[in-house]
Amino acid sequence: MFKVGEKVVYPAHGVGIVESIDEIVIEGKSLKVMSIRIIETDALIRIPVGKEEKIGLRKVMDEDKLDKVIKVLKERPEKEEKNEKERISWTVKHRNYLEKVKSGNIEIVAEVYRDLMLLKREKELSFGERRILESAQQFLASEISEAKGISLKEAEKFLEEMFSDVIVEEGNDK
Repeated sequence: MFKVGEKVVYPAHGVGIVESIDEIVIEGKSLKVMSIRIIETDALIRIPVGKEEKIGLRKVMDEDKLDKVIKVLKERPEKEEKNEKERISWTVKHRNYLEKVKSGNIEIVAEVYRDLMLLKREKELSFGERRILESAQQFLASEISEAKGISLKEAEKFLEEMFSDVIVEEGNDK
């Protein structure tokens, strides 16, 4: 159970603050709901108490999880064989990326960000790819900001600098 004032991560929306836990009546039935204010957008989301796990609501990552995210960003996926029969269509990749970002799993979102940043080095991203990259970056930066106790701008800079260091390291291996 989350407490009023606690910071949480709501999948696909980012970091929010539990504003209240209230009883409301819907169609004559009493329901306990948690109101969460998303920091980035100021949106208010209400979820039924007891559904937090199913929705994917979780606490902001700690330093150990941040270290894992950084490790994911530094990893390099194995190059896929460009076999015409096995080539995955952009539609399927796009859907997979969206599902991963919406999952709220910070390590999986970091994979999407990393993969799209690497792809961006090879070619100009399509409109859809850019939108998914921006969404993944926003989600990562907002949680890094909370985890490290820094501003969103500082978190974005941290992410970009950390990632550019990884690209330089990769270039040195060639």
